[in-house]
Amino acid sequence: MERIGFLSFGHWGPGQGSRTRTAADALLQGIELAVAAEELGVDGAFFRVHHFARQQASPFPLLSAIAARTSRLEIGTGVIDMRYENPLYMAEEAAAADLISGGRLQLGISRGSPEPARDGASAFGYRPQSGETDADMARRHTAAFRQAITGAGVAQADPRYAGGASGLLPVQPQSPGLADRIWWGAGSRKTAVWAAELGMNLMSSTLLTEDTGVPFHELQSEQIQLYKEAWAAAGHARTPRVSVSRSVLPIVDEEDNYYFAGSALRDGRDQVGVIDGLTARFGKSYVGAPDRLAEQLAADTAVQTADTLLLTVPNQLGVEYNAKLLGNIVEHVAPALGWSRR
Repeated sequence: MERIGFLSFGHWGPGQGSRTRTAADALLQGIELAVAAEELGVDGAFFRVHHFARQQASPFPLLSAIAARTSRLEIGTGVIDMRYENPLYMAEEAAAADLISGGRLQLGISRGSPEPARDGASAFGYRPQSGETDADMARRHTAAFRQAITGAGVAQADPRYAGGASGLLPVQPQSPGLADRIWWGAGSRKTAVWAAELGMNLMSSTLLTEDTGVPFHELQSEQIQLYKEAWAAAGHARTPRVSVSRSVLPIVDEEDNYYFAGSALRDGRDQVGVIDGLTARFGKSYVGAPDRLAEQLAADTAVQTADTLLLTVPNQLGVEYNAKLLGNIVEHVAPALGWSRR
């Protein structure tokens, strides 16, 4: 395990006990938690993007603000729903955020997950072309975005206003190296292989939209292995990165005990459900004493196979609590996984 980051779903609302009662609370606390995480030695701050919900929806202002307050921390998303995105505008925003950060952007993108809005992307002006599915549209947007961030020309120059230039113009700004820091959020073994063939890093979540009857971590480990084999077969020059997400909640004091000791999360089993008409297997949460969590995570084959672990945090409990949670993981759990502070 080379890197450990946190993944915030950015929830906000006036629920009982919420420390993020408004969108401003969630955004500003996201910045402060990232600053605290860097001080603790955590390697990354990642945010989920979800439209039409009380969560983070426009990540680049938040990521840029974090970049301006930190110096070492990787910043990223997990994941941006590409059905909603204007690929060229997104390429400009991503390059700008990456330049502000000094090349620390790790951008997770994907087809997206179930959402509150029915056909929400169409409200943004994006509809599948004839014969396309939503997933096809997301991949089309992804191809255009990835092309744009490499500096490829995308718009015909007008010599009258382009200093006499002709041919195709690229979007500006450009951020060298960003193209190698795009991750695909793969929900199946098949999409992981597809991502490898195209040269994207792999971001594997706490669920897979398939179920073979084996424990989640074994199915996810198989997904990662297929991804690495496809990467090698494609002949890409660089070494890919692979992340997995886990809910890890160490109980070390009465406050932790109050929040999580009686939680259903302590059931310690995978769950199987249905998402978008597909059977899905959800990974278990890790809740308990730090030494026990270290043992359990060491036996998690997917965690051992990945190079990056993203820790989902209960962001509505506030900055102070989540900084304490991350500190306990850094001190008591992560070293047992082979991680060390950079």
